[in-house]
Amino acid sequence: MAITLKSRREIELIRKAGAVVADVLSKLQEIAEPGVTTGLLNSVASRIAADAGAEALFNGVPSPLSREPFRGAICASINEQVVHGIPSETVVLRDGDILSIDFGAKLDGYCADAAVTIGIGKIPSDRRRLMDVTRHVLDIAVAKSAPGVKWSSVAAEMQSCAESAGFSIVKDFVGHGIGRKMHEEPRVPNFVSDELLAGDIVLAEGMVLAIEPMINAGSSDVRTLKDGWTVVAEDAKCSAHFEHTIAIVKNGCEVLTVK
Repeated sequence: MAITLKSRREIELIRKAGAVVADVLSKLQEIAEPGVTTGLLNSVASRIAADAGAEALFNGVPSPLSREPFRGAICASINEQVVHGIPSETVVLRDGDILSIDFGAKLDGYCADAAVTIGIGKIPSDRRRLMDVTRHVLDIAVAKSAPGVKWSSVAAEMQSCAESAGFSIVKDFVGHGIGRKMHEEPRVPNFVSDELLAGDIVLAEGMVLAIEPMINAGSSDVRTLKDGWTVVAEDAKCSAHFEHTIAIVKNGCEVLTVK
């Protein structure tokens, strides 16, 4: 497993890409409301990225499960959709939905990636709690990440937080290194497994990671729909997703996908 450590210059370039990601997610949170289509959100994201001179990372990505590459600047996943929801002018947000928006950008040769889950209109308290816990799981990872820390110790706290709240961590999708490419080594799970313990990641200054817990209200089991992209919870219960790109620095970590 070859992990590429980034220089301070490279981290600053990733931060610039991260600022574009943050701008997009901030704007989409402002305009996502009942009656709005995910296609409109996608158009706004595309425009903001283009105006910044950035490339939307997800558009055109191939899939082994679909003849069609991903068509969209954002992943827009609603309620039981876990990730990779395809934006469309025919998908209309409704009061009470929760919407996970994942967006990545490449600027001047470097990538950044982040996600948020937002409530549409007035949402039920159980969905709000799922969102709050998922956001807190990401906060744990940010707070605990520092040079010399074993990732298994961070993942254990993330998993414990989710499961103690009665939720489950999705195990089919994990975080990842990021830099010149959207997906680099290492794979960064949000849970502890024999595989992780056998090849634990010791965080080091210069690592840049996209940390992205996906948490289901029910079972952790997921499946992919016939479109070859949209991943849903097997039991059709809601899912939430939060993500930041972070850099491991001398005294801890820095979040690169904030304004």
